[in-house]
Amino acid sequence: MTDTLDLIYEAPKPKIIAGAQHDWELVIGMEVHAQIASNAKLFSGASTEFGNEPNSNVAFVDAAMPGMLPVINEFCIEQAVRTGLGLQAEINLHSAFDRKNYFYPDLPQGYQISQLYHPIVGEGEVIVDMAPGVARKVRIERIHMEQDAGKSVHDMDPNMSFVDLNRTGVALMEIVSRPDIRGPEEAAAYVVKMRQILRYLGTCDGNMQNGNLRADVNVSICRPGQYEKYMESGDFSHLGTRCEIKNMNSMRFIQAAIEVEARRQIKIVEAGGTVDQETRLYDPDKGETRSMRSKEEAHDYRYFPDPDLLPLEIEQAWVDDIAANLPELPDQKKARFMGDFGLSEYDANVLTAELDAAGYFEEVAAGRDGKMAANWVINELFGRLKKDDRDITDSPVSPAQLGGIIDLIAKGDISGKIAKDLFEIVYSDGGDPAQIVDARGMKQVTDTGAIEAAVDQVIADNPAQVEKAKANPKLAGWFVGQVMKATGGKANPKAVNELVSAKLGL
Repeated sequence: MTDTLDLIYEAPKPKIIAGAQHDWELVIGMEVHAQIASNAKLFSGASTEFGNEPNSNVAFVDAAMPGMLPVINEFCIEQAVRTGLGLQAEINLHSAFDRKNYFYPDLPQGYQISQLYHPIVGEGEVIVDMAPGVARKVRIERIHMEQDAGKSVHDMDPNMSFVDLNRTGVALMEIVSRPDIRGPEEAAAYVVKMRQILRYLGTCDGNMQNGNLRADVNVSICRPGQYEKYMESGDFSHLGTRCEIKNMNSMRFIQAAIEVEARRQIKIVEAGGTVDQETRLYDPDKGETRSMRSKEEAHDYRYFPDPDLLPLEIEQAWVDDIAANLPELPDQKKARFMGDFGLSEYDANVLTAELDAAGYFEEVAAGRDGKMAANWVINELFGRLKKDDRDITDSPVSPAQLGGIIDLIAKGDISGKIAKDLFEIVYSDGGDPAQIVDARGMKQVTDTGAIEAAVDQVIADNPAQVEKAKANPKLAGWFVGQVMKATGGKANPKAVNELVSAKLGL
C-alpha cells in the first residue's frame, strides 16, 4: 500500500494569528463521528433508515426494556475493520466494549456502549492534500465503535420536550486524530479527505445534512516553536489547554468556529487569564463559541467493561480477507491516474474527489488521450453540470457519448470549436455524436482543394490587406479568420494556416 505515498509533498505552513502582543499558532485535533452504513443498529435488528416516523426504528434493547441483551452486529464490525485498513491502521484482534455512564433523556439505558480501553482500530494515518505538492500527514490515534444517542426535540411544544429514539443504538465509528492539524483550512480539508475515504470504502455515506458524519474539533493555541517541542517529546505541556467544539456538520462552519475559538483563547491568555478545558458550541448566527459544559474526565463517566458483552475476538485470517477485497483508495487512484494518463496532480485530485466522477473519467479515457479526456470531463462536463446543479450520476451525456466527441476531434473530423457546439447539442438533445456531425453537416473541411479556393478568393478580394501582411506577417491571422468565416468555421484551421502562409509567400 505504500505506493500511494510516493507522491512527494511538503507540509503546509501552520496558520499564524497575530494577537495584540504575540504571534500565535493553532493546534487542532479532530474526532470524526461516522455512522456506519448498515441497515441495522450495532446491537439490535432495528432499522437505521433516516426520516422514518419518530420512535419507529426502536427494538426493545434500544429502549432499554428490562432483561433485553445486546447482540453484536457482525457487519458493523467488518465495516470498522475496513475503515481501519483504509486508513493504513493496525487492527486490534482483541477489543472490548465499555459502558459510559451518563443520564440524559435521549439515552434510555443511562449509559452508552463504547470502547474506551480497548478500541478495535489502533494507529493509522491520512494524507490531507492542500495544494499540488503540499499535504499534511495526520496521524490517527484510534477508531472505536459506539452507539449513537437519541434526539431531544424542543421545538414542537412551548412547555414540553419530546424524545425520538430512532437514532439510539445506531453504530458509529469515532475516528480520533492526533493534534497534527495546524489551521482552519487544513481541518476542513481533513474532514473532506476522511469523508472521501469513507465513501470509497462504502463504510459511511458521508451525508453531513442527515448527521451521518459529524466532527468535534479540539482547538488550542501555542507560541511558535512550542509545537516542535511537543513533537520531539510527546509532552502535551508545551501546548495550550484545548477546548472541544461539538457537533460540527459543515466545512464552512468548522473553519469559522476554529478561527473564532482561537481568537477567544488568544484574548484570554494575553490578558493574563487561563483557558479552561471545556466543551463548547459554535453559534454561526452570532459568530461565537459558548460554553456547554466543563470537560469531564473518563472517571467522571464511570467507565467499566460492559458485563452483557464478551470481549470481541476477531481472527487475522478474517482481517486479511477484508484487506484483500479493499477497493482502490483515493491516494492510490490519484497516483495511478497521474501515472497511466499523464495527468497533473491538480486534475487527478479533481477527478478522484468522488468515486462516480473517477469511474466516469476512466470510461472516457479508456484507449484515448488521458489529458484530453480530463480536460473535457473537468472543464466542459463538470462546468456544465455545475451550472445546472446536477450530479455526475445524473449526467445527460454518457461516457460513450463524450468519448465519441473526443474521437471525432482526434480523427480531425471536427475542430475544438465545433466540438463545443456538438457537446451542447448532445447535452441538450442526446444522440450519437458521429451521426449528429453527419446529419448537420458539421464535419471539418479537410479537402485542400475547397480550402484553397476559399483562400484564393479572400486574397483576391483584399489586395490592400495582402500588401500590409507582406510587410507585417502577423497580419496573416486576419486572412485565416476570413477563410474560417467563409467556410462556416468548418475548414481545418491547420490547413488554412499553411495555405495562407504559402500563398502570401510568408
